[in-house]
Amino acid sequence: MKFFFALAMLLTAAVVNADEKQIASPDGKLAVIVSDINGQPSYRISYNGVSFLESSPLGLVTNIGDFSQQMSLGKDIRVKEINEVYELPSIKQSKVHYVATEATIPFIREGKAVYDVVFRISNRDVVFKYKMYPQGETLSCIIQKEATGFVLPDGTTTFLCPQSKPMGGFARTSPSYETSYTVDDAVGKNGWGEGYTFPCLFRNGDKGWLLISETGVNGGYCGSRLLGGNKGLYTIGFPQEGEANGNGTVAPGLSLPGETPWRTIVLGETLAPIVESTTAFDAVEPLYTASQKYTYGSGSWSWIIGMDASTNYEEQIRYIDFSAAMGYQSVLVDALWDKQIGHDKIQKLAEYAAAKDVHLYLWYNSNGYWNDAPQSPRGIMNHTIARRKEMKWMQSIGIRGIKVDFFGGDKQMTMQLYEDILADANDYGLLVIFHGCTLPRGWERMYPNFASSEAVLASENLHFSQGSCDNEAFNACLHPFIRNTVGSMDFGGSALNKYYNANNAPRGSRRVTSDVFALATAVLFQSPVQHFALAPNNLTDAPSWAIDFMKQVPTTWDEVRFIDGYPGKYVILARRHGDKWYVAGINAQKEPLKVKVNLPMFSSGEQLRLFSDDQTLQGNVKPIKIGKKQELQLSIPCNGGILIIK
Repeated sequence: MKFFFALAMLLTAAVVNADEKQIASPDGKLAVIVSDINGQPSYRISYNGVSFLESSPLGLVTNIGDFSQQMSLGKDIRVKEINEVYELPSIKQSKVHYVATEATIPFIREGKAVYDVVFRISNRDVVFKYKMYPQGETLSCIIQKEATGFVLPDGTTTFLCPQSKPMGGFARTSPSYETSYTVDDAVGKNGWGEGYTFPCLFRNGDKGWLLISETGVNGGYCGSRLLGGNKGLYTIGFPQEGEANGNGTVAPGLSLPGETPWRTIVLGETLAPIVESTTAFDAVEPLYTASQKYTYGSGSWSWIIGMDASTNYEEQIRYIDFSAAMGYQSVLVDALWDKQIGHDKIQKLAEYAAAKDVHLYLWYNSNGYWNDAPQSPRGIMNHTIARRKEMKWMQSIGIRGIKVDFFGGDKQMTMQLYEDILADANDYGLLVIFHGCTLPRGWERMYPNFASSEAVLASENLHFSQGSCDNEAFNACLHPFIRNTVGSMDFGGSALNKYYNANNAPRGSRRVTSDVFALATAVLFQSPVQHFALAPNNLTDAPSWAIDFMKQVPTTWDEVRFIDGYPGKYVILARRHGDKWYVAGINAQKEPLKVKVNLPMFSSGEQLRLFSDDQTLQGNVKPIKIGKKQELQLSIPCNGGILIIK
């Protein structure tokens, strides 16, 4: 390692051309070249000598000057090694060893410092941010635009989720990161006219893959998106003017000196660096200390099967009993509990649940004035005094956490609301789940009581639409490669009902995926808190092997390994909890997937259990023994799955 870092230092000091500087990863394979040719700040990225990003623009346009042109590289380039170990139980890898080369590259104008671009290059990713300096006596500015761009090589294809226009969808709540992906598409498009939501996946021909996103966004900046353009250029886009009913500015303000969030690029010759990446967490730090040790785990919720009518006292008692029977830690009491149950009876429910070692999460509407979502409780989470009063009450009756819904936007004021809710909730020992919301951007590490976010076409759509059920496997084969790579994903799935209704009767939307598929997604979808779409009737009408598995499947993981897959077609991953490995796979292709996989996490001759489907999607469990080469031949039908555990 010392040798490779010394090599990186030498490469950094090397002049590529008169107006360029090169920085390399610790292993020397990943290189970033920064330039000021013709006064234009830019960078490009190669891996093993292959171009992954062509010359791409850098720079900031502010209300105190356009600093995207007529800039020069400064001479005082500072390089250091980042070598850090941290632990985080709520992400895909509980213990992380982060090693990177950090280079702080100054850009100047007329001999005066304007900003640094701080790059960190690990063996599998590049992250960078701007540090803007005071300009004379000016100690604040508005970032009107980032010139930051990403120029993809010719032949690149895209796997992208288009950004919604503001104030559309249900009760004018968009954008909320809940649109369908377009896969294997050409570069140069712009979604539905508003760009794309992060993260954004690209295939660099047959040379490899890269995932572009951002991390470290807090109340001091806005969330961004990726705008499509011509000739493979994508640029950072700020929120849309109409978000939050037109309230708030789209341009973030900075106190100077001030820093932007990190732009992140994970890349490699295979999908493994992306699937296994901890990039979103490596570059950020906790913003406050956890007020207590937070408990994660599995739970149930009635709403996904029974909808609004199920939020009543008697049904919540039934779900508390169900969670206790499953050995789960919680029940999520969803919208309208304040009207259909009431605060006094919620306290009784909490007491009843605690006696069974089960705890409650309560749903809240985020809303103040930015959309028309009518579900209550409303008008609490957006007011500091009301919010803290409510949280104090929740703490007094033992509520474990909250689910806050219907945000719809990425403006700086909205990011400040997310941060305020999290910080106040930590004061009262509450975990936080967000729905109808933005992408989490390093929040598991930044905010110790952040549990998970939706920011995906989640399980509710399976209830609402047969089309969503028909596309369940396709979407599920995307999330482990895109959305779930950068943050916990509160999907709320793994239903074992055949139909999405309380009687499991043949009406409404029908699940077309198998029971083994449902079990596999409990492993494939990562979130430290999982409120599964199971129902009390599943104790008697679902296969015993399925219920037994769902009773013991972990929600926290120590390690993840990419085995095989292709976005939108199929995926096979392995996750480790303690010393136990879980291998899960699903298939969305019309034809059965037949694949030989290498599983080095299991010992030669080890006895395992294989959960699999026949061609009619009937599941079964059988013992298997792994051979000397630690390989298995697998067959997964369309809409089916596999699981391999010891």
